Amino acid sequence: MTDFCSTHNPAAPLAERLRPQTLDNVIGQPHLLGSGKPLRLAFISGKPHSMILWGPPGSGKTTLARLMAQAFDTEFIAISAVLSGVKDIREAIERARFALQHTGRSTLLFVDEVHRFNKAQQDAFLPHVEQGLITFIGATTENPSFEVNGALLSRAQVYTLNALTDPELHQLFERACKIAISNLQFDPDAVELLVKFADGDARRLLNMLEQVKHAADTEKTVKIDIAYLNRVLMRNVRQFDKGGDAFYDQISALHKSIRGSSPDAALYWLCRMLDGGADPRYIGRRLVRTAAEDIGLADPRALTLALNACEVFERLGSPEGELALAEAALYLACAPKSNAAYTAYKQARSFIKENSSHPVPVHLRNAPAKLMKELGYGREYRYAHDEPESYAAGENYFPDDMSAVRFYRPTAHGLEIRISEKLSYLRSLDEKARKTQD
Repeated sequence: MTDFCSTHNPAAPLAERLRPQTLDNVIGQPHLLGSGKPLRLAFISGKPHSMILWGPPGSGKTTLARLMAQAFDTEFIAISAVLSGVKDIREAIERARFALQHTGRSTLLFVDEVHRFNKAQQDAFLPHVEQGLITFIGATTENPSFEVNGALLSRAQVYTLNALTDPELHQLFERACKIAISNLQFDPDAVELLVKFADGDARRLLNMLEQVKHAADTEKTVKIDIAYLNRVLMRNVRQFDKGGDAFYDQISALHKSIRGSSPDAALYWLCRMLDGGADPRYIGRRLVRTAAEDIGLADPRALTLALNACEVFERLGSPEGELALAEAALYLACAPKSNAAYTAYKQARSFIKENSSHPVPVHLRNAPAKLMKELGYGREYRYAHDEPESYAAGENYFPDDMSAVRFYRPTAHGLEIRISEKLSYLRSLDEKARKTQD
């Protein structure tokens, strides 16, 4: 029992009592913890390094951080970005400095929900990571590429954790039965329903088991079937997973309903997720993404409205702020659609990766210093506002040693109709200018 039971305190939550105490007893993440895999090798090396653990709730981020502190024999300080501020960060750093000076032990600083810290708060860790005072481990459920400061991200290795599979959840269920709920008898169908409700979240499974045990002990019941589970489990757990739909399936349905210009379906999925306990902030971020990806310049107001909806929710909170999210979803669904900007962006990124770098043309370079002016920087640049129609016809803005590339191709939808007409006209001016030059 002591191999994987973190405490003998029967009053502790089941999820805490079953927290693994050795790496071999961690369930899930074989791509990181299997033989020869990255985190397994990090443990074996005995040399901690800063990292970001990115994964869904209940995938083991906190457990891995605690095991690292134990394996590397470091001080362990944990703070939550949800509850902490700059003052808490300073206090944690002072504790780390005290530990190093008085015990000679380094400190592993674990920051849960690190994406909730703003840029300034994330920046506060940088000098201490660089000095080696702390080994930084951040945990996030959001894509760190978008939610974690680039400077901090460059100093940490990102490890992606996966939701637990059904067989792994079954394994966790069996462990829980041996440790804490051996007096209950679960029908096989009831076990399958619990696994489905957990939706890959180990903590959620253990919390539900604890809820079932408390109810069964109160009612002096030992046999657990599907009818009993449906009666004692929380309403939002059942509704959010009704029909076996996973969280990401529902957000996908919302996105595709908006893309397909179906406002009623978009509203259905949005309300379905809110009713099931989905984080409205996450839904808001996906609405912003949808506005940029599927509407783009066909209606630039869509992105602004989606961002405004997120801000309204932050000001009003739930449930008042959720109306703004619904309004945004309806507007996005009804707006003209274009993925031209999204497609152009992907093509440009791909082009950059596949081709060598080219120098900036001399006429496009700034010349703040005398030497630069003597070298001709910016000398032949044509200031567009001084040109007819505020357009320098025939000017080249690509590198001199590469051909112009067309990434953006406006669609015949919404504002992009006018954008297409304008670009066509400007290109005709370019053509006339080039013929004149020839």
